[in-house]
Amino acid sequence: MTRKILLVAHPEKPDVCRSCEYVRVECERHGIVVDSSESEEAAEEAELILVFGGDGTVLRGAELGRPAGVPILGINYGHVGFLSEADPDELPGVLSQILDRAWSVEERMTIDVTVTRPDGSTQRSWALNEAAISKDEAARMLEVSIGVDGRELSNFSVDTVLFSSATGSTAYNFSAGGPIVWPNVEGMVLTPIAAHALFTRPLVVGPDSTLELHVQSESALVSCDGRRNLRAPAGSQIRATKGESPVLLARLNDTPFSGRLVTKFQLPVKGWRTPPTRM
Repeated sequence: MTRKILLVAHPEKPDVCRSCEYVRVECERHGIVVDSSESEEAAEEAELILVFGGDGTVLRGAELGRPAGVPILGINYGHVGFLSEADPDELPGVLSQILDRAWSVEERMTIDVTVTRPDGSTQRSWALNEAAISKDEAARMLEVSIGVDGRELSNFSVDTVLFSSATGSTAYNFSAGGPIVWPNVEGMVLTPIAAHALFTRPLVVGPDSTLELHVQSESALVSCDGRRNLRAPAGSQIRATKGESPVLLARLNDTPFSGRLVTKFQLPVKGWRTPPTRM
């Protein structure tokens, strides 16, 4: 059976174009079909989605890989690149592993988001990183009420509230002062940003819980991974639960998440010191 790989690439980076052409030539030389159509049909026929770009491009690849159940392998041409597996200078080695099918697959929990409006209509979407609930351009602040598992916890005025996954804890949530959660933790984080209240600490809940937010005044915009937007007028209820389908990430090495933190955030570590030997 013919092997097929789907390419998803940032369209405005010349070095990405060169890398894509290199991969295409080498793969086809080994009998692997390379498709760059970025369609659902192409994703369903592929064994791997190879992404060239930053985390935003990986999120675009996730839109194709999640419904098809196909793993995503990211080559980082962005800044931090937390969702990527390798850097551009590692591409020859990456290609060798692809040819040998030498990758493992890691499941990342997603978040399913439902907006129920006052008229009873509903709209649904999902997020790998986070659903950001923010005021629309005309509003000064949002008046919201937050809750977990059907029980109200607090209400306040706020700029934005994040419903984040463990994967997204190193993204917008991290910038907002939320906790970093290891990606194998199936949980969700609720993080208020610029809230006018005493109880505005981030909350971490388990995979069976439901995060809830009621929009009490003004209109809100729910942005899922910054790519899919839902409108939530005043009176709307927004609920987040564990996603029905995960996103699959292809892994080429067994570096622990702590090692990724050190590398991606360039943390000032010196390594473990070996205790002195007693004579």
